[in-house]
Amino acid sequence: MIAFALAFATACFGIGLMLCLWRVIFGPTLPDRILALDTMVVNVIALIVLFGLARGSGLYFEAAILFAMTGFVASVAYAKFLLRGDIIE
Repeated sequence: MIAFALAFATACFGIGLMLCLWRVIFGPTLPDRILALDTMVVNVIALIVLFGLARGSGLYFEAAILFAMTGFVASVAYAKFLLRGDIIE
């Protein structure tokens, strides 16, 4: 039962990842693309955690935390670039 739930959740997050990729490629505005990239980071984190649950290893959870931190920094940098046109002051 757990294997089925993991497979279903992985498929759902994979579909969400592909839909966000579609929005990144064909997004009408730059803020839409930035939000889609941020949502892609969340989906990838979820996929890493699900893979870690399936494998039974704690190493993947640490990788997910590192990916979350870099994704947050990237989202802040994109937002700052969108507002000011410059990242470094």
